Amino acid sequence: MVLPVVKYGDPVLRRKGAKIESVTPEITTFIADMFDTMKAARGVGLAAQQVGHALQITVIDVRGITDRPSKLWLDGTPADVESFMPLVLINPVITPTGPRVAGPEGCLSFPEIFGDVDRPSEVEVTALNERGETFSFRAGGLLARAVQHEVDHLNGILFIDRMNTETRQEVRSEIDELQAETKARLASKR
Repeated sequence: MVLPVVKYGDPVLRRKGAKIESVTPEITTFIADMFDTMKAARGVGLAAQQVGHALQITVIDVRGITDRPSKLWLDGTPADVESFMPLVLINPVITPTGPRVAGPEGCLSFPEIFGDVDRPSEVEVTALNERGETFSFRAGGLLARAVQHEVDHLNGILFIDRMNTETRQEVRSEIDELQAETKARLASKR
């Protein structure tokens, strides 16, 4: 089921997600709905906050993206990114391992707003999968950027918070307009 994507200005985007204690049937259904929503919106990642739930769950799928390659290492060995997708991260913990690089980012909660963000080029990730099993990997390229972007969401941090002052100023009017529209929509529902 495709869920509505929460837009900037909704307070849930600033909430740190609750840890998932066990993968229940409800969580499994929610994960499937998140994938449906991400695919319908043509995104590469989606955090629970973006569909109105402050939980430590994100889904990622970078298959088919060739203009910004991804890298993956499993147990220190290069692995095929395409066969590792789609990806569910529950209660993820990340450790930056590469030098910081600037790269373009967008966000389903900020339609048509894009800007460069500096992030570590590689990260070590440990999380639970959709079966509640612990797994680890190292990511680089777009996959590393997507993981960091989504894990930020799980902690109430948005990509605009990571933009440098100049980049944020370039998109300031669009951000302010989106926030005002969202707040007006929320107020009308009360």
